[in-house]
Amino acid sequence: MVQVETSIEQLYENVCDMQSSDQSPSRQSFGSYGEESRIDSELHHLAGGESTEVEIMKGEEQEVDKPEDDSRSNSSSKKGSSSSGKKSGLLDKPRPTGVKSISSGDVKKVSRPQLDSEASTKPNVKGKTPPEKPPINKGKVKTLKKPNTGVLPMKKGKGSKLQNGTEDASESGLGNPDLGPFLLKQARDLVSAGDNPQKALELALRAAKSYELCSSGKPNLELVMCLHVTAAIYCSLGQYNEAIPLLEQSIEIPVIEEGQEHALAKFAGHMQLGDTYAMLGQLENSITCYSTGFEVQKRVLGETDPRVGETCRYLAEAHMQALQFDEAQRLCQMALDIHRENSTPASLEEAADRRLMGLICETKGDHEAALEHLVLARMAMVANSQEAEVASVDCSIGDAYLSLSRYDEAVFAYQKALTAFKTTKGENHPAIGSVFVRLADLYYRTGKLRESTSYCENALRIYEKPMPGIPPEEIATGLTDVSAIYESMNDLDQAIKLLQKALKIYNDVPGQQSTVAGIEAQMGVMYYMLGNYSESYNSFSSAISKLRICRDKKSAFFGIALNQMGLACVQRYAIKEAVELFEEAKSILEQECGPYHPDTLSVYSNLAGTYDAIGSLFLMLFVSCDMMLKQVG
Repeated sequence: MVQVETSIEQLYENVCDMQSSDQSPSRQSFGSYGEESRIDSELHHLAGGESTEVEIMKGEEQEVDKPEDDSRSNSSSKKGSSSSGKKSGLLDKPRPTGVKSISSGDVKKVSRPQLDSEASTKPNVKGKTPPEKPPINKGKVKTLKKPNTGVLPMKKGKGSKLQNGTEDASESGLGNPDLGPFLLKQARDLVSAGDNPQKALELALRAAKSYELCSSGKPNLELVMCLHVTAAIYCSLGQYNEAIPLLEQSIEIPVIEEGQEHALAKFAGHMQLGDTYAMLGQLENSITCYSTGFEVQKRVLGETDPRVGETCRYLAEAHMQALQFDEAQRLCQMALDIHRENSTPASLEEAADRRLMGLICETKGDHEAALEHLVLARMAMVANSQEAEVASVDCSIGDAYLSLSRYDEAVFAYQKALTAFKTTKGENHPAIGSVFVRLADLYYRTGKLRESTSYCENALRIYEKPMPGIPPEEIATGLTDVSAIYESMNDLDQAIKLLQKALKIYNDVPGQQSTVAGIEAQMGVMYYMLGNYSESYNSFSSAISKLRICRDKKSAFFGIALNQMGLACVQRYAIKEAVELFEEAKSILEQECGPYHPDTLSVYSNLAGTYDAIGSLFLMLFVSCDMMLKQVG
């Protein structure tokens, strides 16, 4: 399955587009003059007062005493000025960075630490006369405790923390309907800039709380959008379990009967929740969420909408990753039919569908059908000037030729891909290594072991010194592929070393439990072949525990792993544990593969042998007879 990264910006835009009005509060800009400037300043206090700049209006030489009202303040200032001749400045109301001063006079911006320092060392601030009628009424002002500092204290907003600590800036004022959009915009700006994701998370959580308080229990799509963004920030921090409750809450809010916007918001929540489960390796839960969202989308858009076709292909990829190839093929064919009906011939959408269908058919062993779909996909990509993607399709075409034992045509396809990758990606890109691995496999199958080994070494030189910016899981995948070639050559020690390197990489990447379990199971098989049964048992035990956590307990792979672990238990004389493992493997493989499948019959044989070892003659005869009847039938 092609992994799709969760884009916070895209999620935000998608849900905002559901709004029926361009005047959505989440779209408002508070960086303007007049009344909105005052709102902006107050919201900035409510947001925690993160402003690092203030503006000082340079005023007349005057001393500020404690006024009781505006008129007395003016007279006191004049009196102080005439008697002492000392000069002082007025501190303008703080604004967020980027908001212009409304004063017509000159302004000087200083940071808060600088302001405090200058206030203590310089009693007077010189400047020009301020305008007679400032646009914003400052209200009553108080003098500082220390006389002659020349700086007035900053007016506290509603959400500012009081000196006695009775009011918390992070909690007060959240009922203000303008605060949620303001906080969310700040969070999005931090994420877009790549700065301080933890601070962005705090702002997004407070924005969600503000939206929730202001919604008064009514369905609020802006709250849904805020929850999606907050969950995406959690995922970017690797905290997937924290994102799940937020997404579940976002799904419960929209009411489909309220219209298309609500339905699409619910659909977006289901899909994002499915992505989150997929990152945790919980493919069963992931597919359930995708399927539910898919039904919601079909209900509101209709079954032939092109967007439904895109979701069909996405869901097909998920089923393919879960090794559910029949369902993946059905959904991919549905996507192909929808796109052929709504798009021009040889469209990019059809090319993507055929490319996926080719991979599904190749995995199912239908190599001729795979080749047909891949060739048509390549033609469509060339027609749409997608040469950068053609090389990847050439690799898949080479795989189909290799499976059909058409080796010369496979080499030709691989060489075309190799030339294109070198031109577009460079000599040391992992894509070059993937072609080397394919050529190594081809030459191994044709008995040219020297050429095969040479291509493996070329691939390892790329994977062991990767280019900057290459995702680590891409390197781990390459190491796993090379390991499979060495295993085919019976060089098990080298194969295990490469798998250990891949395992170390995957352990540092979140959401790769299923992949790690697969590698550990493969290592268990090789340890068993080397006669190291203790290491084999440990590898299988670790793999199976991960598969149980990932809720991947119904797959045929899980049943095969249980069978292999049972064999390791037999070699370690843990017969009772082996019986339990074989029985569990038997029940899974009977359901997933059927009672006549070779893997199921192999488990029957192993189970009969363990019953014989523990002296249960009746059970041994029962299983043996049942197995023979199925083989005859």
